[in-house]
Amino acid sequence: MADEAKAKGNAAFSAGRFEEAVRFFSEAIDLAPTNHVLYSNRSAAYASIHQYVDALADAKKTVELKPDWSKGYSRLGAAHIGLESFEDAIAAYRKGLELDPNNEALKSGLSDAQSSVSRSRARARAQPSSSSPFGNIFQGPELWAKLTADPSTRAYLQQPDFVKMIQDLQRNPNNLNMYLSDQRMMQVLGVLLNVKMGTGTPEDMEMPEPGMEPEPEQKKQPEPESVKHRERELRPEPMDVIDEQKEAREAKVQAQKEKEAGNAAYKKKDFETAIQHYTKAFELDDEDISFLTNRAAVYLEMGKYEECIKDCDKAVERGREIRSDFKMIARALTRKGTALVKMAKSSKDYEPAIETFQKALTEHRNPDTLKRLNDAEKAKKELEQQEYFDPKIADEEREKGNEYFKQQMFPEAVKHYTEALRRNPKDPKVYSNRAACYTKLAALPEGLKDAEKCIELDPTFSKGYTRKGAIQFFMKEYDKALETYQEGLKHDPNNQELMDGIRRCVEQVNKANRGDISPEDLKERQGKAMQDPEIQNILSDPVMRQVLVDFQENPVAAQDHLKNPQVRSKIQKLVSAGIVQMK
Repeated sequence: MADEAKAKGNAAFSAGRFEEAVRFFSEAIDLAPTNHVLYSNRSAAYASIHQYVDALADAKKTVELKPDWSKGYSRLGAAHIGLESFEDAIAAYRKGLELDPNNEALKSGLSDAQSSVSRSRARARAQPSSSSPFGNIFQGPELWAKLTADPSTRAYLQQPDFVKMIQDLQRNPNNLNMYLSDQRMMQVLGVLLNVKMGTGTPEDMEMPEPGMEPEPEQKKQPEPESVKHRERELRPEPMDVIDEQKEAREAKVQAQKEKEAGNAAYKKKDFETAIQHYTKAFELDDEDISFLTNRAAVYLEMGKYEECIKDCDKAVERGREIRSDFKMIARALTRKGTALVKMAKSSKDYEPAIETFQKALTEHRNPDTLKRLNDAEKAKKELEQQEYFDPKIADEEREKGNEYFKQQMFPEAVKHYTEALRRNPKDPKVYSNRAACYTKLAALPEGLKDAEKCIELDPTFSKGYTRKGAIQFFMKEYDKALETYQEGLKHDPNNQELMDGIRRCVEQVNKANRGDISPEDLKERQGKAMQDPEIQNILSDPVMRQVLVDFQENPVAAQDHLKNPQVRSKIQKLVSAGIVQMK
């Protein structure tokens, strides 16, 4: 299954469908988590959609699993270049070349990384120092590590526009003021400056977005009057813009406070109050769909599944409009699927829930969502079996099977017995009858399986033992057939079929003991016996090997061995299997 998912991922990658390739490679990794090639392939797919943080993580995993594989270092170098960590990229490529000095891809990557370092140093000499007081915090390789480690900024690294924004600031710190209106940048500043920007929430809720505090105005140098006049003609008054930005930030801060109040009410099981706070939060800031998914969680807890589904649908619709994090979209879909499962009353009702969980997994492969999908599919199957259960129809099908059996139309009989078991899978008589059909059709393994199921369902039903013993007898496993017949007699001591079965088995065992068996039959019997794990264990036992030697070379010692009940039982098994002949 892992190879199949890998092949699909390779095909998607070749066709340029990189996000689809990531999904298939992730499925393969779930099935084969120690396969270094899968991490390498997914790293390449992540790099193709500019998700270099994820590409770097997969490249590191590749090298960890297979440190002597040069291609892993090629992936590592490419991810570092994407993150503009050129020195780290150079180190990765050089390590790869130590393993494979003639690898052209590694040579080319090293050359690109070295050229990038030279260009970066040239730009640094040519450009004036940053006028922004925060420009220097975007320099250094620890930048990406900090953003990855903090849960409030980790999700942003999945967004290509955010990664490009940070890369631009690495190159041109003076551009910081261009991005201060982006709430993500405010959160980044908080992380890099070690300033607390938000509070925790309940486990089931999303983390609140940071408050957007207004930036203090920077003093500007006076400009010539003519320049000021032209700028006033081309743009709104600066104070108007600042006021609008300030109001928007204040609204977002207030929305987060409402969310935190909703989370606190949720913890206390005060669901009505929680709903009020989440509703107010979304009214203040409709660009954060976590307010909707949290409200949906409350409705789910209250058993108001229709309202939960409406909020989830609205969150998905709004999330796609504003390009929310795909994990948030997946969370909304998972919550909707959970509500649909709660509402399911028939097997068909599970179908929309299963479809919704599958959609969620295409957005983000979350283990919890995958478990909910598996549970829904299992529940659907069980409900289908319950809905199909009908003992009356099962009896009718069994009788039809009996009629065909009497007419020696065994395939038709099997068909009706199988339908009877679908209608009532707990009827041991049907398993017994179908085992008899399989025996007539020489389908002995299938018949043996049915006979064992019959005994499992009703250990007191003697027919199960006669069916099983007969099949074992036909398979020339006389010792096993003998044990089956003897077990059946414990439940039905006067059963003539079981006693006849024992007699036939004893006759075959005695015939083997006397040597009254053809060489072909003996060879076939011994060949089958040698495949029996129990026979293999007896023959591999050092004590039993010495016993067999004594039987040939030391008759007195052999007689002493037979006084041991365990040794005597094992010798009897070897005799019954045709491995040892007693004369």
